[in-house]
Amino acid sequence: MRKIQVLVIEDSLTVRKRMLEVLADDPDIEIVGEAGDGKRGIELCQDLRPDVVTLDIMMPVMSGLAATEFIMAYCPTRILIVSASTNRGELFKTYDALAAGALDVLDKPAGNEVDNAWEKKLISTVKLISRIKVIMHPRARLGPTGHLPAASLSIDADPRVMPLAASAAERRTPRQGGRPRVVAIGVSTGGPAALIGILRGLPRGFPAPILLVIHIGRVFAPAFAEWLDGQSLFRVAYADDGEPLPPFGDGRVLMACPDRHLVLRDGKLRLTQDPDRNFCRPSVDVLFESLAKDIGADCAACLLTGMGRDGAEGLLAIRRTGGRTIAQDEATSVVFGMPREAILLGAAEQVLPLEKIAPMLDAMVRGADREDH
Repeated sequence: MRKIQVLVIEDSLTVRKRMLEVLADDPDIEIVGEAGDGKRGIELCQDLRPDVVTLDIMMPVMSGLAATEFIMAYCPTRILIVSASTNRGELFKTYDALAAGALDVLDKPAGNEVDNAWEKKLISTVKLISRIKVIMHPRARLGPTGHLPAASLSIDADPRVMPLAASAAERRTPRQGGRPRVVAIGVSTGGPAALIGILRGLPRGFPAPILLVIHIGRVFAPAFAEWLDGQSLFRVAYADDGEPLPPFGDGRVLMACPDRHLVLRDGKLRLTQDPDRNFCRPSVDVLFESLAKDIGADCAACLLTGMGRDGAEGLLAIRRTGGRTIAQDEATSVVFGMPREAILLGAAEQVLPLEKIAPMLDAMVRGADREDH
């Protein structure tokens, strides 16, 4: 069986050597190269064509962000950001790299981990993203972030369930056609670019409040709301426990806080430390199911690109209560995992490419979407 070929780009010699040791100890992984700056890393990536690149953000000569943009534009490769950057400016660069095509982010070892926890996380993450397959690269076209867009990627599909079409359950589920007053979005891998695409696609004055769950590591999550706030016309903030659901007409974005589920109960937003769902906290399913219970048909929900199945059951719950539901299509998903699971359940009223989701949400909340799909 072919080993996973990894290129390590890291300016700290100590950290780089530690990463090389950990990766080389795994029988399924082969180190094909190492570099101490982004420019040399790009050269090696072009020459060696590794399966996975691990990449620091703050480096001399060329930063990790610039390297990510170049790699994804000219030699699309699975990128794992490995960074110790936790101040605001450096976190913003990490989010920019994720929006430009990096798949995941892992913090550097602090030296106080127990039971080789960091080493196990590094190995498992490299193996996980190595399963993501580059299937398309829209070259020479600027993406929604103003950077060159990332390649479109998808988990290798099970041929027994592909290609996806509307399932029998979906065909039996009647479309209620309500006019939603709240929008909920769930997203994971590929989330930053997808969210920017939707928020920039909504018109100024979009009236429905938006509730958001994104899977991002707790260490790197604190400044994400502020970063996203700067990427669109909408106000974006982390939700406060107990604050009322914003009324229709207050079109702002409220996000689940790091390591907290976001739920709606009796018209108020709550942050909980209930157990993980689908190995996630915050969980998309937890938010969606609370909305189905509390406001039902007054909600529209979108399940976007992401690995795993979080959000599929919750999207189905919203559809069953008469809410409007959208799943992102395979062609525009970075990872067609979460949307795929929802489609198979019959949870998606509509399956749309990313660029059509914002116009559809706007039509839904204005009551302009009346045709059957």
